[in-house]
Amino acid sequence: MARRGAGTPFLLRLSLLLLLQLGGEWGPSRTLGCASVAVGSPVVSLGSAVTASCTIRSELCRGLEQGKVQITWMLDNEPVAGSQHQGPGGTEVSNLILPQFNRTQAKLWCWVEWNGTKQRVGMAEIRAGYPPVKPFNLSCILNLSDYGLTCRWEQGADSHLPTSVTLKSHPSRCRRSRAPAVTGCTPQGGHSHCTVPRRLLQLYRQMEIWVSAANALGTAESEHLCIDPMDVAKLDPPALQSIQSIPFQTDCVALAWEVARSNAHMELQCELRYRAPEDPTWALVTGIVGQAGTTQRCGFLFGTQYHFQMRCRRSSARGYWSEWSLGRNYTTHEKAPTGKLDAWWSARPAGAGGRLEVQLCWKAPRRQEANGRVLGYRVTLSPRRRGRDPRTICNTTHTQCNFSAPAGTRRVYLSAYNAAGESAATEVILLERKGQPLAGLRATPGGERSLWVCWEAPPAPAAAYVLEWQRVSSEPGRCSACWQMERDGAATAALIRDGIEPFQRYNISVYPLYKDAIGVPSHIAAYSKQKAPSYAPKLHLKSISKSNAELCWDPVPVEMQNGFITSYTIFWANSTAEVSSATVNPSLSSFVIRELKPSTLYKVHIMASTAAGGTNGTSLTLVTMVLDDIEIQFLFLTLGLIFVLLILLLICFQKNGRVKQQFWPSIPDPANSSLGNWVPAELQQEPLQVPSVREPGLATISTVTVRERAAGKQPAAWGKEPAATTAGTFPALPQPYVRQEGPGMPGRGRAAAEPCQGPGGSGETVQYARVVGAGYKGQQHAPPRLYLRSSSTQPLLLDPSPSPKPYENLWSHGAAPHGCPGDGGCPEEPPATFPLLQGLRISGAEELHDCRTF
Repeated sequence: MARRGAGTPFLLRLSLLLLLQLGGEWGPSRTLGCASVAVGSPVVSLGSAVTASCTIRSELCRGLEQGKVQITWMLDNEPVAGSQHQGPGGTEVSNLILPQFNRTQAKLWCWVEWNGTKQRVGMAEIRAGYPPVKPFNLSCILNLSDYGLTCRWEQGADSHLPTSVTLKSHPSRCRRSRAPAVTGCTPQGGHSHCTVPRRLLQLYRQMEIWVSAANALGTAESEHLCIDPMDVAKLDPPALQSIQSIPFQTDCVALAWEVARSNAHMELQCELRYRAPEDPTWALVTGIVGQAGTTQRCGFLFGTQYHFQMRCRRSSARGYWSEWSLGRNYTTHEKAPTGKLDAWWSARPAGAGGRLEVQLCWKAPRRQEANGRVLGYRVTLSPRRRGRDPRTICNTTHTQCNFSAPAGTRRVYLSAYNAAGESAATEVILLERKGQPLAGLRATPGGERSLWVCWEAPPAPAAAYVLEWQRVSSEPGRCSACWQMERDGAATAALIRDGIEPFQRYNISVYPLYKDAIGVPSHIAAYSKQKAPSYAPKLHLKSISKSNAELCWDPVPVEMQNGFITSYTIFWANSTAEVSSATVNPSLSSFVIRELKPSTLYKVHIMASTAAGGTNGTSLTLVTMVLDDIEIQFLFLTLGLIFVLLILLLICFQKNGRVKQQFWPSIPDPANSSLGNWVPAELQQEPLQVPSVREPGLATISTVTVRERAAGKQPAAWGKEPAATTAGTFPALPQPYVRQEGPGMPGRGRAAAEPCQGPGGSGETVQYARVVGAGYKGQQHAPPRLYLRSSSTQPLLLDPSPSPKPYENLWSHGAAPHGCPGDGGCPEEPPATFPLLQGLRISGAEELHDCRTF
């Protein structure tokens, strides 16, 4: 029992869920007996409020009577909030108010939540829309083939609600009859037309017809149409039988037709229309009586093909015309051309015979003057006279001719001819172009394929004007397509159409024609329509530095400009997106960008602009330099100088001896001479006694005189010029003589000469030395000799030869051999022949300080 009692609530709950599920799938009229949904109106105006209520009777729903019922709402799949309260008889009621219903169609669901489970228990469908719109433009046509009245109308805006449309009629309501209206027809498939059958019509009597539209929110009717069905009958078209020219009036034709058999008993009025293939519109002839069957019409052009059509309707009707009949073509008779031809020319002398080369152009005659198909043109030197034909110089089917005229020709005659004859000759006077030009000229678009040319009249009155135009950079067309003549001398404007195309430039010239001259032309360029250029020019880098970049470009071809170039705009940007621009005059083809940053990458492009827009070109990438050209040249010059100096230094190091010899010649060193390395024979035999009391030091040499001995000359005495000697011989050497003075001599290898008695006394510092030799190193002379003079004025001879030679004193006691004066003294400053270089050291003596030339 316990297990059975425990399972009973589960079964009840399952049965309740099944019942609720079934009830949720039912419509608004088929809900559970314990739930009901009601709405204020199932159809409402769009945007109005909607009210609804859901009532739950718990005692009728098993399982709900023991728990609390929670009611919720869903509008389609969107939850909406309602209010719930206790109703009479233990019911639960939930009310819902939607203040603005903006959906054309929706379902409103009532849900019940019990023990955590939601189920639909009721539903109401709501539709919203507008009342029907009044139909308009009602019209009806009676088809005589079955006598059905077909009516058409236009329906207004959609009401979003099911709407029934009916075409209604009343046979006698136009006379205020009380008879009820009848339904004429109902359109099918949502169409706006239907046909009233013959059985519901009364022919030749007035009927009232209108359209009625109705939906749940209201009814609307069109304007009532009161007509006789026969007045709106559409008749069958007539058939054209023949078209003929009247023999004596070749510009008139006679037409014959036949009406349709269904219209034979009616009084008809008809219309005739015709046009030539070149005509843009039809010419219409009205007021033709249909029963007549024939009519005449004049004013047709000669030799022209026309296309004719005809239609009819009831003469008393306000209804519809029949369809146009099948067309019929007819060509009128021709006659000789009439009128004058517009001609234009250019002439220049040719050859020594005085003949004139003429290019003559003319316009084809207008249709009303051609009177048929022109077969050709003839140019003569004189007009045609009765009884004889003039000499023809040009006969062509074109509208231009080049010919050579005799000298003195001032007039030619031009005529056109067709199958019916030849026109009267047009006199062409070959005038010179020397008249006054126009006071002003301008051109404006007249459309995509035309141009208005306006001008100011010249001071002198003109008889006519000639306009020439040509597309720039295009092949010139035929002469007749690039000029026209305005014969009205008072005209100040003309419209040109031939060959004008949009986005192309045309050069226009206007010539004023005077009685006896042609004015100087005025020129202007124009476009009938402009747009952005087809492409922009390509940029080229001409030069670049660290702060400037010069760019150049080729102008856009005229055919691709599509208008007048108003400007070029240069844009440049660096890697940090700093964009700059400059506008350039369209007459220029180069530009210099200044104030750029050194060693920076830039992207540059150009835009070509017209009055109608601009076109960007491809991008050019450039990098500025680190240094300018002058700086680079200076740098290279500096590096070159440094390199040259390095080369020179290297050469100096490689050629050190030669360079030293050139700038610092070698001077014999007395310390390393033979004088310091040998001892005279007398000293070798006699030991030198050196005083013990005094140890004299080295003599200090203060003066060195280098003297060059010429070949074959004896050394000169001190203070005297050297005596002349025989060439090729050497001077006699002095006898070796050594005098020891004082207690001792200088050390080994040193020779002390007895000085001349002078103010210095013996043992004093050497004052100067003289070197007598044949030349410097490299010279072919005898080696120089070095004379040392001490303060005792006793000179010493130092021989630079490598082998020891006998030492010989230059003076004897009391005598002055080889140039010393007789009183024992030497001259203060012996003569010298070479400069003495400071810095020479002799046997460790003090630095020479006297660098004079003796």
